[in-house]
Amino acid sequence: MTTRQYFGTDGIRGRANVAPMTADVALKIGMAAGQHFLNGDHRHQVIIGKDTRLSGYMLEAALTSGFASVGMDVILVGPMPTPAVAMLTRSLRADLGVMISASHNPYYDNGIKLFGPDGYKLSDTIELAIEDSLQGNLSGSLATSADIGRVRRLDDEHGRYVEYAKATFPAGKRLDGLKIVLDCAHGAAYKVAPAVLWELGAEIIPIGVEPNGFNINDGCGSTDTALMQQRVIEEGADLGIALDGDADRVLMADEKGQLIDGDQLMGLMAAEWQRRGQLKGGGLVTTVMSNLGLERHIKAQGLNFIRTQVGDRYVVEHMRDHGFNVGGEQSGHIVLTDHGPTGDGLVSALQVLNAIVNSDAPASEVCQIFEPTPQILENVSFKGGTPLEDKQVKAAIAEGEQRVLGTGRLLIRPSGTEPLIRVMGECDDASLLREVIDQIVTAVKAAGD
Repeated sequence: MTTRQYFGTDGIRGRANVAPMTADVALKIGMAAGQHFLNGDHRHQVIIGKDTRLSGYMLEAALTSGFASVGMDVILVGPMPTPAVAMLTRSLRADLGVMISASHNPYYDNGIKLFGPDGYKLSDTIELAIEDSLQGNLSGSLATSADIGRVRRLDDEHGRYVEYAKATFPAGKRLDGLKIVLDCAHGAAYKVAPAVLWELGAEIIPIGVEPNGFNINDGCGSTDTALMQQRVIEEGADLGIALDGDADRVLMADEKGQLIDGDQLMGLMAAEWQRRGQLKGGGLVTTVMSNLGLERHIKAQGLNFIRTQVGDRYVVEHMRDHGFNVGGEQSGHIVLTDHGPTGDGLVSALQVLNAIVNSDAPASEVCQIFEPTPQILENVSFKGGTPLEDKQVKAAIAEGEQRVLGTGRLLIRPSGTEPLIRVMGECDDASLLREVIDQIVTAVKAAGD
């Protein structure tokens, strides 16, 4: 079977106009993916959305040409959140969905995410089949002159998603009286997110809604929440919401400007859904990065707490295989399968807003649901070799595990995309944790020189 050369854990991603994020590669991806999904005699169609990066125009045109050249009709929706593309792929009965985005990365990166007709990200098997085609001769898949695909733009694509998102909020309830700072990261949700919250009755203070092709995620959004937190205090707002560039992640701030991360949000949703009899799977699915405090909180309620490896696709796979409907990551990528097949920052925020409306209490009381265990994450670069195989590193890790045994945990792993070792630890004793992490980091640095 083909070794992965293009697809990572979240589609294909890289520096714009540098392989594999070039127009010629995007053209071939369109041809290869289109060829794979041409099954049956019906007119086949693909939905293509994007965020607000400058390079999105180039990749959109290349992908469109690739799909059309093999006979697949293309429906362009322009800047739209990733979950909106997944939703439209299902609702329009398309054969394939494509999102052009590098999510929370800077403008100079871009990526291509593919969704099947069910709105879920493609399986490893399908991705590898597409990679096989990319390495072959694609000219044999070209359509005849009469069968070249048609290309059109979708009418009222924003309105479709706005109504979909609003429908996830309980019927008859409103956000009247709530003042919300909304940071759209100059990204894909800059039009639809303010519209949804305003139509539900909230007073909106929008920031990050003036994209220029370069400012996506720049000093704003869920990867840099300082501006959002500051504006909450300055405006006397009830809370703040920060999305990332493609709006599949969300972090929030309470009325005091205190950050509410994905762990707190997931814990709140699991508890709310359990209370309403809506929780499936008997608990929550998250990754190895989630805080130990969340695990203790969830288990104390008699609920299941499942950890997967890092990556939302692994969370979703476990949720689908075992019947869970709430899962996600500490970063704010939260998946609620009752509402959609992928993370949706806006829909997740609406679930939190519903809890606040129901409680008639401030966000600081509703959303800060557990005391986080002290957590430290250090990224240690290395020049070569395999530092985690070094005897001194192994010894440092073993010693550290013994020292935090019973009061914490360690997670040391290589980055999947960079020459980094990620050293993460949690412990009730913060000073002990600092000592343990420093000892391991020192050993890794020595081994990686």
